[in-house]
Formats: sequence, C-alpha cells, structure tokens
Amino acid sequence: MKIKKSLLTTILVSTLIFSSTPVMTQMSPEASVLYQEACSAEHQQDLKEAISKLEQAIKLSGGDSMLYTKLAGLYSEIDDSEKALATYKKVIELKPDDAFVYISIGSIYENQGKYKEALQAYEKALDIFPEYKYNYYNIANAQYQLRDYNNAIKNYNTFLETYAQHAESRENLASSYLSIKDYNNASKQFKRIYDRNPESFKNFSEYGIALLNTNDSEKAAEMLEKAIEIDPENNSAHLGLAQAYQDLGKNDMSYEQYQVVLAKVPNLNTVRLDYANLLADMDKNTEAIAQYNMYIKAFPNDINGYIRIADVYKEMNIFDKALENYLIAEEKDNTNLGLKKNIALCYHNRKDFNNAIKYYDEILSAESDNYEAKVNKALALHALHRYEDAITLYRESLAIKNDKTIKDNLNNALVARGHELLEIEKYDSAMTNFKTAIKEGYSDGFAYYGMAKVYRAQGNNTKASENYEKAISLDPDKTQYSAEYSDFISSLYKPKTTYDDTSTSEIAIVNITLDNLEENNVSNAKTTETASGPIVKTSSITMKQNEDLILEGDKNLKNNNLDAAVRNYQDALQLVPNDAVTLLKIGNIYNTKNENTKAINYYQKSIIVNPDYTDGWFNLGLGYINENNLIEAQKSFERVISLDSDYNVGYAYYALGRTFEHQGKTAEAIKNYKLFIKHNNDKEMINSVQEQIKQLQ
Repeated sequence: MKIKKSLLTTILVSTLIFSSTPVMTQMSPEASVLYQEACSAEHQQDLKEAISKLEQAIKLSGGDSMLYTKLAGLYSEIDDSEKALATYKKVIELKPDDAFVYISIGSIYENQGKYKEALQAYEKALDIFPEYKYNYYNIANAQYQLRDYNNAIKNYNTFLETYAQHAESRENLASSYLSIKDYNNASKQFKRIYDRNPESFKNFSEYGIALLNTNDSEKAAEMLEKAIEIDPENNSAHLGLAQAYQDLGKNDMSYEQYQVVLAKVPNLNTVRLDYANLLADMDKNTEAIAQYNMYIKAFPNDINGYIRIADVYKEMNIFDKALENYLIAEEKDNTNLGLKKNIALCYHNRKDFNNAIKYYDEILSAESDNYEAKVNKALALHALHRYEDAITLYRESLAIKNDKTIKDNLNNALVARGHELLEIEKYDSAMTNFKTAIKEGYSDGFAYYGMAKVYRAQGNNTKASENYEKAISLDPDKTQYSAEYSDFISSLYKPKTTYDDTSTSEIAIVNITLDNLEENNVSNAKTTETASGPIVKTSSITMKQNEDLILEGDKNLKNNNLDAAVRNYQDALQLVPNDAVTLLKIGNIYNTKNENTKAINYYQKSIIVNPDYTDGWFNLGLGYINENNLIEAQKSFERVISLDSDYNVGYAYYALGRTFEHQGKTAEAIKNYKLFIKHNNDKEMINSVQEQIKQLQ
C-alpha cells in the first residue's frame, strides 16, 4: 500500500491560518513589514527571499509564534526537514496548544519514515483538537506503517464516517484488513472502490487475493487476470491465480501459473507446498514428492510438509514411507488427532495390528464415539483373533450405525469365537455363538459345521447329521465338511459280529435318453449295480432288518407309494447309515416328485459315503442340470468318466456333451458326442447324435 503523506494537509492548514493578515500582538512595526514582504515573496514562489525576510523579522520580534510557524512551513516546502522541525519546536515553546503544529511535525516525521515519532505528534494533536477528523487519517497512516493494523482500521473507519468518499483512505483500510487476513472485510472494501469507479481501480491483485480467501475463486481469477494484464511481472498475482485455478479444478492452467513464477524465482520455496499439492492433485506423485522434499528441507519445522508427503505415499500404498513422515509430524504435534488417524490406518494396512490398536485407543480416548475408529479397532482385534473384544466393538459400532458389512463381520467373529470355544469343549457357549450368528443372518456353512461338531460331541447324532448336511449344502466345495460327515456316518455303526454277504442288490439308477436329457428330466429305470462304498461288518440280524426294510421300500416304490418308500429307506439307513445305494434311491424318489433340492441332497450324501459311486455322481449331474447349474453338472459328469469311461455304455459322454452345448462350448460338445458314438452301440441313438453334430458344425 502506498500511503498518502499528510504534508499537503499541513500546507492547507497553514494556508487557512495565514491567508489573512494576522493580528500582531507582539510583532514590531519593522517585523510586520518584513512579514508582509515574506508573504509577497512566497506568493511569487521566491521562497528563499521569503525565508530571509522571516529570519530578519524574528531577530526583531523573536517571541512571535506566527513568524516561526510561517518560517517552519517554508522550510518544509524547500525540504529542509531539520530546520522545519527545529522551528516548529520553537513554535510549541511559544504556543504549546497548537494542534496543527503537531500535525505538521508529524507529517515531517512521516516523510522521514520516522512513523513512531509521527504517530506521537498526531496523537498529541488529537488530544488538543479531537474535533479535527482529518487527523484520524494521519494517525491511521502512521499506524499502518508501524503494522498496528487493528488500530489503523479503527482510525480509518472513524475518518470515513466523515469523509465517506475518500478513496485513498478506503484503499488503505482495505489493505489493512488484508494485512490482518480479514478477507471478508477486505473484499467488501475493495468491491466498494471497484464498483464506484472500475476504470480507475488499481488494486486488482489485492482484491483478487482477498476474494480467493473468501472462496470466491471465480471472481478472484477474474481480478488476478486483470492484475497480470497490467503487470505481467506481478508474481503475487500469478501465484494467487494459480491457487484460484486450482480451486476451480483448472489444474493445467494452475500448473502454468506456477511455472511462470518458479521460472523467474526458482528458489521460491514458500510456494512449493501449494505447488506440490497441485502436482499431487494431478496424480504427478513423483514430481509432488520431489517438491515436498524441497519444502521440508527449507522448512523442517512445518508439519504440513510431512503430512502432505505422507498423504501421497499413503495414496500410493507405500505405507512405510507414509508412516515415516506421519511419525515425524506427530513428534512435532502430539495433539493432532488427524495425524493419529492416518498413522493408525497405515499400521492397519501394514497388518501391524497391535500398533494400529494403540493409536485407535488414543483416538477413542479423545473421541469416544468415533465410529470409524471403533470399526477399525474391531477389525484389527478380529485379525488378531481377539474375537470377544472385536464382538464388543462391532456391537457398539452397530448401535451407532446399522451397517450390513459390520453385521457380517460381527457374525464372522461370533462363529470364529464359537469354534475356539468348541476346541476347549465349552459346548454351550460355542452353540450360543453359532445360533446367534445364524439368527443375525450368517449364511455360510461354517456355523452349521460348528453346530454339527457340538451336537456330535454331545451325542445328538440326528442333529449332528442335519447340521453336517446343511453345511455341505451351503458350501458344497468344502471337502472338509463332506469328509468329516462321511467319517461321522461311518462311525455311527459299531459291528458286533461279521457278515460276509456282499451280494449285489437291485437299485434304481438313471437311464438317460436324448429326449429326457433335453428336458432335464430323470426317469427311474431298473438296473443292477453294486455301490462300492465302505464295506461295513454288521450283524446278521441287523442286516436282515435292513434288507427287509429295503424290500418293503422297493415294493412301495413299484406301487408308486413314494412317501411310504422314502420312510422305509430312511428306516433302513438308521440301521446301515453308510448305504450309498439306499441314499440314491431316496434321491431318485425326490427327483420323481420334482423336489430337486432334496434329490440333490441325497445324491450328495451317496457320494459322501462312497466318493467313487458313479451312479451317485451321474444322478447328481442330472440334478444340477434340472437347476441349470451347468458348471457343477459338468464337474459331476467328468467325475463319472474319470471313474468309468464306459459308464452306462457311454452316456456320461453324451450328458457331458449336452452340458457343454448348453454352455455354448461347441468344440467340447462335439468332442464328447463323438466319444459317446465310440462307446455306444444303439444305432438309432448314434444316428441322432451324428445329426446333432452336423448341426453344430
């Protein structure tokens, strides 16, 4: 800001005082004549002559203050400040209550850059003559130069109450507001000046900076662009415009403005933080990191540099470097919660859960209801297998916000804790955890598997079997469940005597034709096969009871009494639970009743007790076709072929070919159709399949 000096004001005051002939109370006639001659010489701009006349007059009438006042004014006009000051001081000796003399003295000091002395003189004048409002402007100017902006603002405003149209004082007021970062008031004052006379407005740069800091970036950019048009070398305007463009999302334009300044002032480290922030926003992370490092080197005690470079490293998933810088910043400011949150997240992402929990605890001690910290601490505890603590925090988090992901995590923790309790034989507590998780929506087989193990340990075999089956149906790919269930079933029967009759029994398996495979239907045809499941030695009495039940079931099946047949077969399984053939028969009945889910369940059981049971695998594949689960059907038929490539005269190849065809895998379908033709002797069927191959080709 260029302050207007008050010397002209002083001259104006002197003119007002001396424009008429003063009353000569102590001036001799000779001195009066000399005074008049001095005034005449001043009027003719012969200041040297005027001074000479006054000096002569003072020799004649040295006690007259008027002579000294006039002489001091003339010394000021010829820029002889020292003589002017000495003469004004003589006036004060003669006339100590002359406010305007103090104003004149203040003006001289102000021109000399002695603002403290100037202020003292102006304030003395104010004490003497407070009604003289123009002096507030002089005082404010001196205070501004002394950087006493708050008092300067107070006195500029007092002055403007009387002289509201005084543009220079309003400019000074706006600049004062800008200096104390009162950007709202600064922008209001600049706007008032600009709106009144935009053609003569000069403070575009200052106005733009004020607007920028009131978040009016668009208007700020307009003002700063004008400032640069007027003065292309205005680095402050270039930097302000860079920030305005950045706020407006015009990052490329912002980048250009920074480049202009840094090309001229390459060591301008004060702007490197903002410049680095821009580079980070533009995903120029390598360049941003280089700029942050330069800023940190120049300003090693400013934590902002460490925080921002750490933020970039965190975004790049370079958590070691991020932590290194966050921790330096924390050493400088241990109370910064934002820092602690970032440090906790970095430790968490590094899987250093213990340190992460340490910082989560610090955050929660300051913000006990911090949802994010609660959730993340729960996740860290969960990862450390501290399930009870994790469960508590998950529940506290859900009380704040009902979130499905958190509920799922809670259920996972409950089930995991349930298995821990199971291992230490706390069966009731384990069961409570499993049931709670299931009630809350847990849908993975792991909970049912845990419940099965609890029931098995407690001797409740029926419930154990039900939960093994539920676990397998939910997670059919978990071979652990199937293997353990098979072991469980096998363990249920403990032989008393041996029985060596391993004769085959007549069973109902699935024959497949072109038509019924196309419709995904399964018919019950009769064939005979031995299910080579686990060979169990059993008593002859038990075997006889088992055989009688199976025969009764077969009779009911033949007479289409399907429900009675299922009951007979299930009773038979109570005696010999690992009978794959009987399990298959029940599956076939459910298939006939179009209860496909139950059919699949029993087919799965048949291959659990006998993993090499081809009929079980084949019918399971057909069950999957009924559900349009082509991938699992494919796996089942491939399993049949791996066990018996000639299965049922090649029909496994045909079934597999149809499965590939429905998946749109033409080449694989043709390949398997050709393998079917190779193994099958049914001419009518072969002709039909050959026609099908032609259509695919």
